[in-house]
Amino acid sequence: MKKPLVVALCALAMAGTGAAPAVAAPHTARPAAVTVTYAGTVSLSNCSGSVIRFPNSADTDPALVLTNGHCLETGFPDPGEVITGQSSSRTFGLLSASGSRIATLRANQVVYSTMTDTDITIYRLTTTYARIKSAYGISPLTVNDTHPTAGTAIKVVSGYWKRTYSCSIDGFVYRLKEGDWTWKDSVRYTSACNTIGGTSGSPVIDTATGRVVAVNNTGNEDGETCTVNNPCEVDENGNVTIHQGINYAEETYLIPACFTTGNRLDLAAAGCTLPKP
Repeated sequence: MKKPLVVALCALAMAGTGAAPAVAAPHTARPAAVTVTYAGTVSLSNCSGSVIRFPNSADTDPALVLTNGHCLETGFPDPGEVITGQSSSRTFGLLSASGSRIATLRANQVVYSTMTDTDITIYRLTTTYARIKSAYGISPLTVNDTHPTAGTAIKVVSGYWKRTYSCSIDGFVYRLKEGDWTWKDSVRYTSACNTIGGTSGSPVIDTATGRVVAVNNTGNEDGETCTVNNPCEVDENGNVTIHQGINYAEETYLIPACFTTGNRLDLAAAGCTLPKP
């Protein structure tokens, strides 16, 4: 996991396009990249996050915020633990396209939180998408409902630091183990996304669609094996490898299937494979 704020501050202190194809080569047009800004991202007290909607969400639905499980204000969920319906009054700084804080949003519930198989917390806000749009001109980010693809150009947008990282999806990790926690089918970034503490919970955005495909959560900082802040990769045969300086995210395409009309969580819904309590 990315370090808490105080450690992240110390870390910060220390801290092209390809050639055109030959004329005779077949050409497949790629969608033009969208402009990714800070609009829709939020800052937490110790992490980053974003206001999200699903493909079938309505403007009148209560708005949701996505961040990491390890950013939960009551502490890290234990391995195997799934939290639903927990009362919350947490606040979030809503950012404009330029990164200015333009409003404070408030949660009334932790809808879902876990660090088992994935690393996510979803908050329900006291307002709707329509009210946020009307008051501040900000639309939510849409969570894509299909598996991301290796090679996809992405941006990791940190509302906490007001900093954006640009790279690509390098590949996927069968199991990513860190301390007592294990995550499945994690996203590995190429090295350009050298995220730091405080970027936990940042949305990972596909630059071709503008949709959220993952949530940033960790990286191997010291070259250790499977320890906190030093995740290791485990393949289908149990082989363990580490990549010091490489960072990771957890896929989000599984989430929409677990929400129904009115942005209500339904872990029994057809197609919902998120861990259950």
